[in-house]
Amino acid sequence: MDFYTRLTANVIFPLHERLKRHTTVDVHRDMERTQWLAPEPLRELRLQNLKRFLSDVERHVPYYRQLFRRLGFVPAELDSLADLRRLPLMGKPDIRAHTEALKADNAVGLSRFNTGGSSGEPLIFHIGKQRVSHDVAAKWRATRWWGVDIGDPEMVIWGSPIELGAQDRIKLIRDQLLRTRLLPAFEMSPAKLDGFIRDIRTRRPRMLFGYPSALAHIADHAGKTGEKLDDLGIKVAFVTSERLYDHQREKIEAAFGCPVANGYGGRDAGFIAHQCPAGGMHITAEDIIVEIIDRDGRVLPNGQAGEIVVTHLATRDFPFIRYRTGDVGVLGDELCPCGRGLPLLREIQGRATDFVIAQDGTVLHGLALIYVLRDLPGVASFKIIQNSPDSTTVQIVRNRDYRPDAEAIIVREFKKRLGAGVSVGIEYLDEIAREKSGKYRYVVSHVAP
Repeated sequence: MDFYTRLTANVIFPLHERLKRHTTVDVHRDMERTQWLAPEPLRELRLQNLKRFLSDVERHVPYYRQLFRRLGFVPAELDSLADLRRLPLMGKPDIRAHTEALKADNAVGLSRFNTGGSSGEPLIFHIGKQRVSHDVAAKWRATRWWGVDIGDPEMVIWGSPIELGAQDRIKLIRDQLLRTRLLPAFEMSPAKLDGFIRDIRTRRPRMLFGYPSALAHIADHAGKTGEKLDDLGIKVAFVTSERLYDHQREKIEAAFGCPVANGYGGRDAGFIAHQCPAGGMHITAEDIIVEIIDRDGRVLPNGQAGEIVVTHLATRDFPFIRYRTGDVGVLGDELCPCGRGLPLLREIQGRATDFVIAQDGTVLHGLALIYVLRDLPGVASFKIIQNSPDSTTVQIVRNRDYRPDAEAIIVREFKKRLGAGVSVGIEYLDEIAREKSGKYRYVVSHVAP
């Protein structure tokens, strides 16, 4: 670790978080200790955290105050984490129907977010400073597992408009101070890929962060053009937001000469799990309780695959309690060889966002199309199907806020991204059926689980 990294991790970043009124540094300090707890002390810590969280929610969140009263549920009387099962599951429709009642009556400075992933209807929700502090602390801890730290040079290959929009002076200064460079992942044309590779070679980052599909695509292009990227001293490539496939891991590791660290989470559910160098996908157990359920909502034992359900204990301002992610996974009983007591998410089978192919052969990240529809009023749910580079179909379920000019906007924006000659068909349905993507069929199903 060089002098500037130490300065950033110990002075600049803590000052940055304090100015934002985040408790990230204190939370991170505690997490560095609690990750080494044995399973039984960790379970007791989690139970106490759960009881405090639910007691706070009972006092300040109207939706849960009424629910607990109706069920006769008393947080202080919980005897185990399994008692959480007495509460109902929460899906995206529940959040949409009770958004205002889910806000804590003493919440201050809530930030509004909406999802743009590949499994579930667009969802509007809110995040408070406590949740941000805990998620950043968890990511910080996982970063250090790999011998890198905040302040080490980092290249971020990303596509969310939250990161790519409003690049104001303060954010630019912050990124410069933290030595973070952002590359937009929406367009993957050969010219863009050449530029990305030049940027990476020039900046010689210590770590990469991005979609596995985007990093694999850069790696593939480097191989085809004979560009070397494994001599830059990159320590690790962090990937998240999509399912990581074995062939992607192999391609990224070979091209960049570094291990790949998989991460699992989302803006809605939080920072759920991250891979350590020993290979274990550790759940952020101090903050996150993960359950696996079957189709009927029954909790499955460890080792069986089912839907991942998350309770985030740092969401007192807008609670996520037994939240259905729509993803499929498997919990493990074993302990990781690294010695950490944090439980393991043995397998993740969900969340796979692919690329789409423009008419001229340009590869675009699928989110470039998702955001066009997600941000349009009146689009209750949708599915994008790329039949071929020349033909794309959009299936839409409308509500009463759907605008007369929406169809023209969709066609215009899709043609702008995919090519003027692309056929963009729009179908209006009463319900969207789920479907998996194939080689040339890019499918985004926005349907509540």
